[in-house]
Amino acid sequence: MDLGLADRVFVLTGASQGLGLATAEALVAEGARVVVSARTREPVDAAVARLGPGAAGVAADLADPDTPGLLVRTATERFGRLDGALISVGGPGSGTAAQQSDEQWRSAFETVFLGSVRCARTVAAALTAGGAIAFVLSTSTRAPLTGLGISNGLRPGLAGVAKDMADEFGPRGIRVVSLLPGRILTGRTRRLQEATGDAEAAAVRQAAEIPLRRLGEPAEFGRVAAFVLSPAASYVTGVQIPVDGGLTRML
Repeated sequence: MDLGLADRVFVLTGASQGLGLATAEALVAEGARVVVSARTREPVDAAVARLGPGAAGVAADLADPDTPGLLVRTATERFGRLDGALISVGGPGSGTAAQQSDEQWRSAFETVFLGSVRCARTVAAALTAGGAIAFVLSTSTRAPLTGLGISNGLRPGLAGVAKDMADEFGPRGIRVVSLLPGRILTGRTRRLQEATGDAEAAAVRQAAEIPLRRLGEPAEFGRVAAFVLSPAASYVTGVQIPVDGGLTRML
């Protein structure tokens, strides 16, 4: 099936590695062009080199109010158009909600929540009919995850924002979707496994809880994200889509 992504242009935040990079790879493989961003220059440059001539890179922090505008300008100046965005940020640190200080909550809110909302708002203003925005959230929007209190607090709120934006931007032909990755084999997942003291045992326990009996690969998420952003998904908006091997039990 042709996803209709040839020559379309997307900005992706938090995309120097993990799920963002996997999505960029899937988009480029389908003929799209991408602007990948993250806070640190070297990983961004490495991602661009890996993705090839269809990619540009921006080193910028999503907490910076100027970052979304910079991403939009880079896409339009480098590739001449903008068709959508994948908005992803690194997960907040571990610990229960009550264990986190005001500063930890405030810092996470500025990046994870407000940075994502601001980016979506800015991108949406630059899109025309057929554009799409996907938020990378977490299965914690459906059920809290043990030891990830800040994520449990902020991600469900972003799911609500995404739904609200889908309602608002729908009449303009712009779609907004939330993607809910489960246990995917990213660097963050491995770090959380290592934090248990026995990463191998943690991975075995996690796999046993998943109906498919394995953790997902980043490329499996990337292909779903590329489809959701593509014209092939033109009647999909305002929904949360788990990419979790069946882990989420809610209907």
